Amino acid sequence: MKAISYARYGGPEVLELGEVDDPKVGPDAVLVKVRAAAVNPVDWKCREGYLDAILPAVFPVVPGWDVSGVVVQPGPAVPEFSVGDEVIGYVRADVLSGGTFAEYVAAPVRTLARKPGSMSFEEAAGLPLAGLTAHQMLSRVLGVRRGESVLVHAAAGGVGSIAVQLAVHLGARVIGTASERNHDFVRELGGEPVSHGAGLAERVRELVPGGVDAVFDSVGGDTLRASVNLLAPEGRLASIADPEVVSLGGQYWFVRPDPQDLQHLSDLADQGVVTVHVSETFPLERAADAHRLNEEGRTRGKIVVRVSE
Repeated sequence: MKAISYARYGGPEVLELGEVDDPKVGPDAVLVKVRAAAVNPVDWKCREGYLDAILPAVFPVVPGWDVSGVVVQPGPAVPEFSVGDEVIGYVRADVLSGGTFAEYVAAPVRTLARKPGSMSFEEAAGLPLAGLTAHQMLSRVLGVRRGESVLVHAAAGGVGSIAVQLAVHLGARVIGTASERNHDFVRELGGEPVSHGAGLAERVRELVPGGVDAVFDSVGGDTLRASVNLLAPEGRLASIADPEVVSLGGQYWFVRPDPQDLQHLSDLADQGVVTVHVSETFPLERAADAHRLNEEGRTRGKIVVRVSE
C-alpha cells in the first residue's frame, strides 16, 4: 500500500512517500481504509526520537495516530463493526510502527468509535487524540464541575479548542490564553480570551481575582510555572506537556485510547457540543509540510492530511 514512512529519526525530511507492506489484521482489530489523518505534536516528537524511551520504533515507521475512515475487514473476534462502517480512532500501539498516514491501518477495536455523521472525514480525523486528551483531563484528572473557573492554555490549538468547548459544556467559566489574532475564535468557542506572555498573571487576576479552580496546561515551561500562582487556594493543576507539573503539586497526563470516551465525544459532536476547526488540509504526499506547519506551534485547531477521497 501507499504510505508515508521514515526509516530513521530526524526532521521532516526523513518522511518519504512510497510502498510499504499491507497491515495484518488481528482477531480484535479491523482494517480501516483511511480517508484522513490528523497531525499532532506527538507525531513530530516521535519522528525526532524524543519518545524512544517509552515508545520504541520498529522501522520503517508509518506516523500518525488519528484517523477517520471506513471499515473494509473486521477481525474474526469483532462483532462491533461491519464492512462499510465509518469510524474514527486514536490508533496508538506500544511501539511505533504501523500508523495512520497510509492507505490502510489495522486498528484494534479498543481504539475506535463510530464517526460523527455531522462531521466531514477531515473534521472527524481531528477529534480522537485532541478530544480524548481534553475530555480525560477535564473529567478524570481535574474533575471540573459546574460553576468552577478553568484556565486553558493554548486555547486556540487542537487540544485547547476542544477543551474550551467541553469545559463550557460542563458548566465551567473558561479563561483561555491565545494570541490576539485568535481572541475572537476563543470567544466563539465560549471562552474568555487573554493574551499569553508577560503580564499573564495580572490579566487573569483581573478576570478571576480569587484565582481559578483549575488550570489545563498544554504548553509547559514558564507558562506552567506561572500557572501555580493563578490557582485558588484549593485549585488543581494538570499538564499534558511538562512532567515538572508533579513537582509543582499537580498531575501529568498522557492520553490513552478509550472506546467509550471516544464514542461519547462522537455523540457530543453530533449534538453540536463539539466542533473541530481544520485550519489546513494537505494531500498525503505533502505530509512533511503538514509536520513542518505543526511544529511551528501556531495552528488554530487542527492540521489534517487527506489520504483518499
